Amino acid sequence: MRKVIGIGETVLDIIFRHEQPVSAVPGGSTFNAIVSLGRSGVHTSMISETGNDRVGRHIIHFLEENGVDATHLHVYPESKSPISLAFLNDQNDAEYVFYKDHPNDRIEYVYPEIHPDDIVVFGSYFALNPVIRPQVYAFLDYARQHGAILYYDVNFRASHRNEVIKITPNLLENLEIADIVRGSAEDFEILFNRSDADAIYRSQISFYTKKFIYTRASDPVELRAENAFSKQYPVPALQTVSTIGAGDNFNAGFVYGMIKNGITRQEIDGGLTEAQWDQIIQCALEFSAECCKSINNSVSVEFGDQKKKELEAALALMEES
Repeated sequence: MRKVIGIGETVLDIIFRHEQPVSAVPGGSTFNAIVSLGRSGVHTSMISETGNDRVGRHIIHFLEENGVDATHLHVYPESKSPISLAFLNDQNDAEYVFYKDHPNDRIEYVYPEIHPDDIVVFGSYFALNPVIRPQVYAFLDYARQHGAILYYDVNFRASHRNEVIKITPNLLENLEIADIVRGSAEDFEILFNRSDADAIYRSQISFYTKKFIYTRASDPVELRAENAFSKQYPVPALQTVSTIGAGDNFNAGFVYGMIKNGITRQEIDGGLTEAQWDQIIQCALEFSAECCKSINNSVSVEFGDQKKKELEAALALMEES
């Protein structure tokens, strides 16, 4: 079976409502997506780092119990694991405060085995950080050379606004190496001071990659692709409990949809049909909506079990044909 490799940060998210802690769950942008995929029956692996403490051990155990290969997490022997405080407002959107105690920003890992049509998910500041950039880009290039599909979630937050000029070369490299790029309205307002999907695609994205997904919270998802293909996808109305993992799980559902529908490197390069886009983005919206129903960062175990059955049936049908 194809596998999905995530590379990104791991943190312990402590979630507050009305200034009081209500939950503490392992998290991280790519991490959340990988956990949801693991729960949904996808073969997954996570490349990351953590501290040599109780939080770090909990994070590793959490990955393993959700079916994710955690052997590529580097444990720093002399440091504590990162912590994130997420303060939910009345709309259940979060404002973050991050605490990181690592003595050095570096990452050490052994590359997982990668085969053609495997999928690599990367993004957030982890994919831009100048200090660990050489290691991160070397892995992305390795994955690309071995036939993987690269999915990039920009996920650039206001806390790094003062670093936009410094990280722009790394951002452009990420756009160029990626096969599919997703970004939110918040990302592009911070990076480029733009909010129109067409303008962003024409001026910032299409030169580097043709497949672009633009999400705007509860507003319709905008898709732009090669051959001037353009489409909007309404976001179903939903009573949210927390939106913390909404974008991360959109990514998870998108990747799940690619695997379930047998989307290969060859089809990515040749261009997807409208029907294929519809099927994939429907999965993305389902995963995102499911995550928003709870205080957790990933889809529920019950939802994952159902998606696992659907995936097994789809893959069996592909094998028969």
